[in-house]
Amino acid sequence: MSANVRSRSRSWALHLLYAWELTDREAPPTAYADRALERRRMSRRYRPHALDLVRVVEEHLTEIDALIREHAANWRMERIGVIDRNVLRIGIAELRWFEDVPPKVAIHEAMRLATRYGGPESTRFVNGVLDAVHKKEDAPAG
Repeated sequence: MSANVRSRSRSWALHLLYAWELTDREAPPTAYADRALERRRMSRRYRPHALDLVRVVEEHLTEIDALIREHAANWRMERIGVIDRNVLRIGIAELRWFEDVPPKVAIHEAMRLATRYGGPESTRFVNGVLDAVHKKEDAPAG
């Protein structure tokens, strides 16, 4: 899968997670995504990785959100913007559960999403949190 296809897939995953969180938190993200994609057109090229991201976020949501809480110093989850929160979820999912995505790429792509869709401080915030998560994951056990 080309880098451009993965990049566009991440954008789709962000759109789906954002809409899920704002409209239908009662349904699992994958169920919301399936229903949303009945009404919205997404190229078949983007669908597999976008849906994989949504699925992994759903499967590990509690763990991902705990990592965000731990590394977003002085920020309560509900105070983190919906875009930033879901960019972080995607970034952490790729850092932890997508072995074919190098950590630098996962962080860079999350920063790209934050720059494109987030607020003025989103890129710095996302970079700081994901870098802290990555450093903790990469630290030797001791």
